[in-house]
Amino acid sequence: MALLLASTSPRRRELLALLGIPFDVRGPSFDEQLVVGRSAIEQVQSFAQGKARSVARQEPEAFVLGSDTVIELDHDVLGKPANLSEARSMLLRLAGRDHYVRTAVALACSARAIDVVALATTTVRMKPFDERTHERYLATRESLGKAGAYSIQGMGGDLVDSIDGDFTAVVGLPLRLVAQLLTQAGVRVLVDLDALYATKPYANWARFSA
Repeated sequence: MALLLASTSPRRRELLALLGIPFDVRGPSFDEQLVVGRSAIEQVQSFAQGKARSVARQEPEAFVLGSDTVIELDHDVLGKPANLSEARSMLLRLAGRDHYVRTAVALACSARAIDVVALATTTVRMKPFDERTHERYLATRESLGKAGAYSIQGMGGDLVDSIDGDFTAVVGLPLRLVAQLLTQAGVRVLVDLDALYATKPYANWARFSA
């Protein structure tokens, strides 16, 4: 059976390719709308499943992976900023503090009645606020389209002090969790995960010990 990634994210495509499994990409027909009062975990799992299910309905014979990432701070859910002003506010809230990165992965296959979702959580510690550093980062516009308004694999890595958990989950696709779901569904993962995690073959991965 074919493996499909229900995502338009180049980062998720790059990460999934590291597992050595042939796959194709399909853009999900799912509208991500934050629901007031829903927890970060409920929200992100719903988004991941919505993406996977939307493609699985169109490709019933395929294994379909969907994933989503949100930031949780003080029990609030931080998604993607709508503009640089919103990005600035998010980064100011995050500066000098720990927050949770919640990344859900869903696997769906209509033909095999597979519809599962799992969660990876990574704690990220941000460096203290520095106006010059923050404004320089905002000027790159990298914040836009990124949950929490920063990209750990890009220049946003300079705002991060350390992490506790899976770096690939912060980027947007926790590879150990993906491999676990695929293996349970009977899809063979072609790489040595321990060797992959020791090598850290992705931008900024080696900068963080977890």
